[in-house]
Amino acid sequence: MAPTTHTVTNQAPPLVGYDVYTTDRALTEAVEQHVDPGLIDGVRDELAELGRTAGSAQAQEWGAQANENPPKLRTHDRYGNRVDEVDFHPAWHRLLGKAVSAGLTNAWGRPAGHVRRAAGFLVWTQVEAGNGCPVSMTHASVPALRTDPALAAEWEPRLTSQVYEEGLRPASAKAGALFGMGMTEKQGGSDVRANTTRAEPLAADGEYVLTGHKWFCSAPMSDGFLVLAQAPGGLTCFLVPRVLEDETRNVFRIQRLKDKLGNRSNASSEVEFEGTWARRVGEEGRGVRTILEMVAATRVDCAVGSAALMRQAVAQAIHHCAYRSAFGGVLIDKPLMRNVLADLALESEAATALALRLAAAYDADTEEERAFLRLAVPAAKYWVTKRCTPTVAEALECLGGNGYVEESGLPRLLRESPLNSIWEGSGNVQALDVLRALQREPLALNAFLQEVGKARGADHRLDGAIKDLLTELADLDGIEARARRLVERMALVLQGSLLVRWAPSEVSDAFCASRLGRDWGTAFGTLPHTLDLASIVERARAVV
Repeated sequence: MAPTTHTVTNQAPPLVGYDVYTTDRALTEAVEQHVDPGLIDGVRDELAELGRTAGSAQAQEWGAQANENPPKLRTHDRYGNRVDEVDFHPAWHRLLGKAVSAGLTNAWGRPAGHVRRAAGFLVWTQVEAGNGCPVSMTHASVPALRTDPALAAEWEPRLTSQVYEEGLRPASAKAGALFGMGMTEKQGGSDVRANTTRAEPLAADGEYVLTGHKWFCSAPMSDGFLVLAQAPGGLTCFLVPRVLEDETRNVFRIQRLKDKLGNRSNASSEVEFEGTWARRVGEEGRGVRTILEMVAATRVDCAVGSAALMRQAVAQAIHHCAYRSAFGGVLIDKPLMRNVLADLALESEAATALALRLAAAYDADTEEERAFLRLAVPAAKYWVTKRCTPTVAEALECLGGNGYVEESGLPRLLRESPLNSIWEGSGNVQALDVLRALQREPLALNAFLQEVGKARGADHRLDGAIKDLLTELADLDGIEARARRLVERMALVLQGSLLVRWAPSEVSDAFCASRLGRDWGTAFGTLPHTLDLASIVERARAVV
């Protein structure tokens, strides 16, 4: 007789076998908004192919395997030789290989390159966020290397290649290369000017040897690294190849891998340099200036990555509630649950719209857009990454106890969610960077206000928020202590402007009523009940 006590009913099927890109209406519409009509068919096909792969059972299994089998450090080989290698599960290499082949390290030299790359990064991060670190570092290294035309000519084709080759060999012998980064040290953290790593010049122009340590070195299996060190002329940027051209290993001693809260498939390390050969990038004493554009690019990726985590969490929550019944009906039809889901969907769409707008500014590359990015990047990085953890946590709760179980995938998203707020400068660093730009770069504020002003007159709550923001900007008394409040308002006004211009009216109405009109509580699910919440939820649903 068949057992009857374990009949499975009223469970949502897994969200698998779907197109992560095409079913994300906020993302697809943002891409359509920012890509030239003559390119859009090819870009759409490219992203849909990646979206189908991301939603496949195979890719989702790769993500789970890479997370469950974190990298392992091998300092020595069996004979006692120092090797300093990091071993990864095969699933990690498959994820990273797909990211590279999809062009996620190739934005700087192709039409609409930043928008299509940001959209792809948002899609692929939903499979497993850990492989995004080397992808982001490699992508962001290009503008730093361009300060030295000879280095850029040598390395840029390798970094933008869509061929992934694992293993440590001279970069010249590989069809594609990856970059990591080593900036922070024990004593300094975000204050990189406190770095103590020394750089001593060699006889050949631009060549140095480094001695010192890095407290956080990203992606230690990479082919090269951008690092900061104190040269005779001051803090300077250097390129450290992992393997030298004569096939010998550069001195790159990995002391240990970090045991992290999340991002466990990715290796973060502590490294020591002792007579490590390096090439100078840019001028001596101008290391911070050399890496500024690299830092900005990685900050954009922090916002895009957080938007990805939010999108996947919200998609999972809505999918679950579309199938799960309780208290006499399907959860998605329950007014209170619908309010929660709509609120989460608003947060996700606003993050996506802002992230893609930053990418579009990079593609435009005009003086006005560069000025806009100077304020918009740290403001977006601050706010979108801050909103990630509460969004993912609320989405997890929508699944109840099922969401708290590892098999749902939501705990992995939750552990990942705080990271982007910490990487590339935590919240206070971003807020202070906004103040610095306001005080030193008046063109940045003009560009920002012109951007948000494009929606002026379309919604009275947005107009009121812009007026309040201008009042706050005019009051510099105690501005540092108010920096977080100011940057939050800047980000919300910018998101509101984008949604009023480009999102459906039910989305922009709900966003402006809650985030700008302040008809909202302090938890998700407190939207005004008179709004068209059902349409907002349906728009965010990932239909299999």
